[in-house]
Amino acid sequence: MIEGRTILCFASGYEAPPTSKHHVMHLLAERNRVLWVNYHASRAPSATSSDLAYIWRKLGQVFRGLTNPRENLWVLTPLVLPLPGSTLARRVNRWMLVRSVRRALRRIQEGPLQIWTFAPDVAYLLADFRAETVLYYCVDDFASFSGYDHEQVSRNEEELCRKADLVVACSGALEQNRKSWNPSMVLVRHGVEYGHFARALSDGLTEPEDLRGIPHPRLGFFGLIRDWVDVNLLAQVARLRPEWHIVLIGNSTVDLSPYRGLANMHFLGARPYEQLPAYCKGFDVGLVPFVINDLTRAALPIKLREYLAAGLPVVSTPLPELASLADLVLSAADAQQTVTAVEAALRTNPERRRQLSLAMSQETWDCKLAQIERALSAVADGSVAT
Repeated sequence: MIEGRTILCFASGYEAPPTSKHHVMHLLAERNRVLWVNYHASRAPSATSSDLAYIWRKLGQVFRGLTNPRENLWVLTPLVLPLPGSTLARRVNRWMLVRSVRRALRRIQEGPLQIWTFAPDVAYLLADFRAETVLYYCVDDFASFSGYDHEQVSRNEEELCRKADLVVACSGALEQNRKSWNPSMVLVRHGVEYGHFARALSDGLTEPEDLRGIPHPRLGFFGLIRDWVDVNLLAQVARLRPEWHIVLIGNSTVDLSPYRGLANMHFLGARPYEQLPAYCKGFDVGLVPFVINDLTRAALPIKLREYLAAGLPVVSTPLPELASLADLVLSAADAQQTVTAVEAALRTNPERRRQLSLAMSQETWDCKLAQIERALSAVADGSVAT
């Protein structure tokens, strides 16, 4: 068990909706101190309105300085130059980052230091901190994200993997593609906050008001609406089955105007994480309509387990990582297959819903963290984590 340490965490977006990094760091903060460094130098920004708004938000966080949003967890947003391909920018960033992080550590550190990074490109900082452990938690194929320099990210990630004491991969594809860089690798698929989402099966949970005017059956999606979400596929399904209503929750950088004319497609915008179980209760089916590409071939979205914990039957495009949940999730490659899969999902009875939920009861974030802790112990004992 990891306790009495200070965890220096490099990760983006503490203010964003909870992901694996939030769940893991919140658990570690119960027994340790956590300094979350909002690292945002992995991608050069564009001149789009969304990127300009992002820069403005980041500058506001920089000027707020060190914050303490929950017990034993502090967040620091350092000033950096988001120019990952520039040698000069990297030197400047190293000077600014090390200076600001050391200042924060002087205020909060207790016990030995560990570095846990969800960012793939911080190897250049590791020598500046006396950490007893360096762990790289690989949650995505970052080199495949739009706007990232593929070759640069790959080089940076390989350097980080080789320097880390342990690499945690959240999918089989990520594990296989990086194992040659570091044999101390452990596969830990995403977990779920089970108690939170299982509330959707409770009779006492009230349906959100903005769902009440939308007829059943409701096919629901929540999460970021980005270029990896196949909104066009959903629109095809909406046209094939006008009596079905497709509800999307989440902010979008995708142009949704071509779809707003469809009366059975509903874009509700972002909703707080705390309210998602109530939305799941109001859905009849959970959707994972991801485009199949290099990025998603290595992905197993957290929402899959969240839907299942809520007792929702799930229809997903055929992500390779679905093999680990093949007996729980319906797969469909195109609009007609999706219609067939949704028809089957709509026949799911209450007992099957309870079974889907119970299947996730041993997939909690506590279980996932315990798996990582065992792997770290194996590394410390001189054995290779697998």
